[in-house]
Amino acid sequence: MTINEHLTEFAGKPVWGFRYEQDGESSDDHYRSATSAPPASPGDVAWRVATWFDGPSFGDVFQAFLDEVDTATVTHLVIGYWGASYEATDAVGPVGRLVQAAGQLPALRALFLGDIVLEESEISWIEQSDVTPLFEAFPGLEQLEVRGSEGLGLRPVHSRALRRLRFESGGLPAAVVRAVGESDLPALEHLDLWLGTDDYGGDATAADLAGVLGGERLPALAHLGLEDARIADEVAAVVASAPVVARLASLSLAMGALTDRGAESLLSGQSLTHLARLDLHHHFLGDAMVERVRAALPGVEVDLEQQEKPEDGWFYVAVSE
Repeated sequence: MTINEHLTEFAGKPVWGFRYEQDGESSDDHYRSATSAPPASPGDVAWRVATWFDGPSFGDVFQAFLDEVDTATVTHLVIGYWGASYEATDAVGPVGRLVQAAGQLPALRALFLGDIVLEESEISWIEQSDVTPLFEAFPGLEQLEVRGSEGLGLRPVHSRALRRLRFESGGLPAAVVRAVGESDLPALEHLDLWLGTDDYGGDATAADLAGVLGGERLPALAHLGLEDARIADEVAAVVASAPVVARLASLSLAMGALTDRGAESLLSGQSLTHLARLDLHHHFLGDAMVERVRAALPGVEVDLEQQEKPEDGWFYVAVSE
């Protein structure tokens, strides 16, 4: 699996690219908005702000966005390509720019950080930073989605507003996983963690999931995704007895290296028949185990598509580099 298409919709709103022009080249040449009609009001769309390879600094583009758009009514924001360290385009970085501009974005409720596709950067090359300041600058933030994990950091946070949190990566740092579990998020309903592989910084173990799986700080959680995991079998083993699972409506262990061993753990653990959906797509289960899982969960929507075969004994995840 590769991420090769930019977002066209985010949190229920069409994505509209902010147009920036330099030396006869514009951001329109690199990104086409999801709708051809400009928004009647800035709050009608999710604004996408980005530079391009060998283009202007992200700081210049973002400042132009703040100057030219009535950002007081912007609720949804998508941050695209911001350059790389070797381009030396912007020492502050996107998180720093957002924090500095918090007073000009008082209505911000949904943020996607890293709408960057394969032709711009491999997912594990996307250079992130500590995203904790975003929660401090935007206490009303209800949705945060982050793509990429190089340099990614998070410290335990408290947010009464956050409802959806998603980290897409080829290797999620253990410190980030633990910080999520140590955060107080009483309104969080949807959590996705792409754990990835240790080849790309995904050094989390099943033990690092204890805070999330205990669920004490996540009383509203209805969907949990522990996905794209090389350690999918170990994850399945701890999920099988995790207290948080009993109140979920949806569980995903998709995109990882789940084998019959992990599926056996799920089937021998606590009942999963209360789930509305169980997503296991991209897996390494044998035919017999696929049928056992389906038979054990009547009434549950179970996604067992993409039945993979190991390559020379290698069990691979859907997204890594």
